[in-house]
Amino acid sequence: MTNPIQVMGVRGLPLIHAGDDVAALICERIPVEEGDILCIASTIYSKSKGYTKSLASITPTERAVRLGGMNGEDPRFVQAVLDASADIIMEQPFILSELPFGHIGVRAGVDQSNIEDGMVIFLPPEPMKAADGVRERILELTGKNVGAIITDTCGRSFRRGQTGNAIGWSGMTAIRDFRGDTDLFGHVLKITEEAVVDEIAGFSNFVMGESNNGVPAVIFRNCGTWTGHDNLYFSGEEDITRRVLKKEWS
Repeated sequence: MTNPIQVMGVRGLPLIHAGDDVAALICERIPVEEGDILCIASTIYSKSKGYTKSLASITPTERAVRLGGMNGEDPRFVQAVLDASADIIMEQPFILSELPFGHIGVRAGVDQSNIEDGMVIFLPPEPMKAADGVRERILELTGKNVGAIITDTCGRSFRRGQTGNAIGWSGMTAIRDFRGDTDLFGHVLKITEEAVVDEIAGFSNFVMGESNNGVPAVIFRNCGTWTGHDNLYFSGEEDITRRVLKKEWS
């Protein structure tokens, strides 16, 4: 990379509703260039696709009522979490879920912020296809080939605070694989795999903010290219933390 990396928040976007063309709204407000990487908050993508629900329309099951009582949460919200989950890893003091596409997150990523009262937002059910669709739409609109990352805000084990994570990406590999390279002293790297999409998503979250900033999309320019793979999620056998939480460790 010879040019400095540029990071630009996309400002002036309206409140997003079902049916809105998010890619077009972004391209109307900021010019994209070949090779840019666009990060989009999952909330606005999901709202544009109608991945929302009214709490009043949800009837909680006995399990949702039980978990709601344990965790001090609305059983209807808990039912939305259960409906979005492929597996429940931990029930209390909060629900930790695996989603069908492999992501593991608190309350399945179901959110009640940045949406009208009495509504919940779900993560895109197929975020990789979502990122593909954003790229294809921007190429159609501008003729520019960009990368796309769908982001979500997640908590972390062992540390306070939330950071942005990539839940879907297109136009790049998730992991920059350094295995087989050598360090400054000639030592062969054996385990170094850099989660580049999460690093970019994390910085985009810093630009977006978490309250009323109104910057749900960020463009990165001059990030260069890298080689690697897309195996971002541990398999069940590899994921030690999950095995401990599910009491499968022996």
